[in-house]
Amino acid sequence: MLTFEQKLHNYADIIVKIGANIQPGQSLMLNATIESPELARLVVKKAYEAGAYQVKVVWMDDVVSRIRYDLAPEQSFLEVPTWSAGEKLEMAEKGAAAVTISSADPDLLKGVPQERIRNADRVLRQSNEKYRQLSQAFKFSWSLATVPSAAWAAKVFPNLPQEEQVPALWDAIFKMVRADQPDPIAAWEAHILQLRSKATYLTEKQYKQLHYTAPGTDLTIEMPADHVWLGGSKANGQGVWFVPNLPTEEVYSAPLRTGVNGTVSSTKPLSYNGNIIDRFSFTFENGRAVSATAEQGEEALQGLLETDEGAKYLGEIALVPHRSPISESNILFYKTLFDENASCHLAVGSAYASCVKGGADLSQEQLLERGLNRSMAHTDFMVGSAELNIYGVTHDGTKEPILINGNWAF
Repeated sequence: MLTFEQKLHNYADIIVKIGANIQPGQSLMLNATIESPELARLVVKKAYEAGAYQVKVVWMDDVVSRIRYDLAPEQSFLEVPTWSAGEKLEMAEKGAAAVTISSADPDLLKGVPQERIRNADRVLRQSNEKYRQLSQAFKFSWSLATVPSAAWAAKVFPNLPQEEQVPALWDAIFKMVRADQPDPIAAWEAHILQLRSKATYLTEKQYKQLHYTAPGTDLTIEMPADHVWLGGSKANGQGVWFVPNLPTEEVYSAPLRTGVNGTVSSTKPLSYNGNIIDRFSFTFENGRAVSATAEQGEEALQGLLETDEGAKYLGEIALVPHRSPISESNILFYKTLFDENASCHLAVGSAYASCVKGGADLSQEQLLERGLNRSMAHTDFMVGSAELNIYGVTHDGTKEPILINGNWAF
């Protein structure tokens, strides 16, 4: 059995060699939580050992963020932070990789007026719009990872003694990112090949439509012409592969913006902007969400949909088998990076440009013409379960099973 230190070193290796896949002479932008400086420092060390030119570290602190939301003047939430956005954009345009290691408390902003949260979110999205477009076209390498915080661990393991909560969350994270394995890099390479094979099969099928059925869900999703399914690693603008999400179990694409009809219900809570949204559903007509209700967090849900007009449309469809490591752990992480990889999910907001053939080189207007949704928002929500069935509908009307009772049918 590996020690904690060995697993931590493995995790840093995964972030540098699989997530960002740092190349000699490449710079790295590292956004890291103060909850685990040890992992951040290991990532910096291993990045330089891999040949990194420069590693720029920006530290994040949930406590400081909450103090700002409680005490800062209203005007500060309306000011676009162009100085920080400009630095990120400059580095991305020069080919730097970006890694974020977060530990956000799912209830961080509970009790904060929604207007403050919406304003802060809106100006942040506006200032980073160009950067976001480059990231969604995979023009540069980027990867998301996590570490525990006391507040997050308490949310995930409320029945454990306090002193056992953070260690339990570390163990869960290590397992889900394969850092607990003797050769984690080889394990990741094998996993990436499996995801690619599923994506290749679905891309070759070119289904005209997908049909989702489950309790509270009856949804049809039309697919754009020449759509592409992605899974595992992606190639950046220089042709170097990287893995955006650690962990990842999904194969995903983009729907036709105006081709979504019916109702879909969530199967897991969504942590959004420091608030929990739970037991919610959407009804779509010709792609647009015409109704959205939630038993918990409905104000936050409505705020998400009001980000802009594109936030009312779907930008991503992702398939994850119910029999996947995160799902079988039976742990509700209250963090989308993990929960979305335990469950099929959808996303309101913008689509990834590479989900249509040649999309990475198209303008925003051209992507919209190809049927991909554009928005400042992109928020995943979980819809998968052991009761979900998804069929692919061919151009001649034949229905073929993709997932039955939540699991792959091919």
